[in-house]
Amino acid sequence: MAATKLLKFVERTQAYPAKRSADERAHDFLEISRPYILAKAEEQAGRCSQCGVPFCQVHCPLQNNIPDWLKLTAEGRLQEAYEVSAATNAMPEICGRICPQDRLCEGNCVIEPGFGSVTIGSVEKFLTDNAWEQGWVKPLQPVADRSGQSVAIIGAGPAGLTAAEALRVKGYDVHVYDRHDRAGGLLTYGIPGFKLEKPVVMRRVERLREGGVHFHQDFAVGRDASLADLRAKHDAVLIATGVYKARQVEVPGADGPTTMEALDYLIAANKAGFGDALPDAATFDATGKHIVVIGGGDTAMDCVRTAIRQGAASVKCLYRRDRANMPGSAREVANAEEEGVEFVWLAAPAQITPVGVVAQGMRLGQPGPDGRRSPEPDADNRFTLQADLVIKALGFDAEDLPTLFGAPQLPVTRWGTVRIDHKTMMTGVDGVFAAGDIVRGASLVVWAVRDGRDVAAQMHQYLRARVTAAAAAAAAAA
Repeated sequence: MAATKLLKFVERTQAYPAKRSADERAHDFLEISRPYILAKAEEQAGRCSQCGVPFCQVHCPLQNNIPDWLKLTAEGRLQEAYEVSAATNAMPEICGRICPQDRLCEGNCVIEPGFGSVTIGSVEKFLTDNAWEQGWVKPLQPVADRSGQSVAIIGAGPAGLTAAEALRVKGYDVHVYDRHDRAGGLLTYGIPGFKLEKPVVMRRVERLREGGVHFHQDFAVGRDASLADLRAKHDAVLIATGVYKARQVEVPGADGPTTMEALDYLIAANKAGFGDALPDAATFDATGKHIVVIGGGDTAMDCVRTAIRQGAASVKCLYRRDRANMPGSAREVANAEEEGVEFVWLAAPAQITPVGVVAQGMRLGQPGPDGRRSPEPDADNRFTLQADLVIKALGFDAEDLPTLFGAPQLPVTRWGTVRIDHKTMMTGVDGVFAAGDIVRGASLVVWAVRDGRDVAAQMHQYLRARVTAAAAAAAAAA
């Protein structure tokens, strides 16, 4: 059966799910691609070459067993395919939507040049969406009752939620503390609905809540409790806050009244999507305004595409390198261009005024330590872009957690990220672990899921060792 279904890349054309027209999708926050139908998912999965060394799996941070679930999909064994996919990934339908597959699994597919890689992400998304519809996504089922031990998780983003699921399944009493009014972290408030519709995130959160995970929303560590308070209350603590401190534009006028941080803008837009009433809604609304977004990563793409949907008069993305050296997803750049975003390449802000951005033309010089050609000013090239609102999207750094958490003993690196023992994933404070972006710096959701999975295993070992030690001490005392 498999022989008739697989190795079909030579006769089946690569086909991603059809995108809605740019004009249609630029007026709403729904996901831009239509879902695969069953026949198309089976057809595209059948293009897999089932190579001896699956580089798609090697280059997946989660080491997902991609060839096996592609094979099962091609054979129509969808429940088994979903179960293989979910065995290594707590959020396969989310990763299928927002992972940069062109840089990871699909970008390392070994199908011969000219035929196009297997559409791995789209099949992954189809499998889990279908599993939810069919009722194959089961409630959490703890394998033991270890409710005598409790765990605190600070941060309800992908790392925290992944760890919460794994630890709850082990039977621990899991408490998730988060500063926002909804769980999900950047999945909920940092990524727009046209890339990740919010019900997709909320059903994951509800599954955890129904499985016994306790969520404490609007809870800011440092305000409502110190790190020491949580450590005293729980048997172990995980710091999974992510990184939220915006990198700054060091030019005159960067803090002026027409400038805004990217995350503030995206949070407001996502809250509006939930129907929340915002007292300063007009400040965050791009309707009728000329918008300039500074930056070249995925957050910048989220901002420009959000502004288009809000009805901006014009949207420009200012980036100091060229298209080939842009860190954001090439697919996102193409989507943004289709929707009406104008990219101003090789240009950096020199000054921000109440009416626009004075831009300095750039050129690419010699490669830097990271291999990328460094931008340098083109002295004779300056121009001004009209802007009613300038959104700064230059990435994120770690907040000062030792100060914020009232924990001066918490060790951090020179970048402000939390320092851990990379074998145990524990910080220098006994019983306090850390994972995700707060350890590795701003990174991908799939790496946060990987870290959440790994740290849960380490925390389980630590908690089991505590029980063993306590039992031994009790026996010795008797």
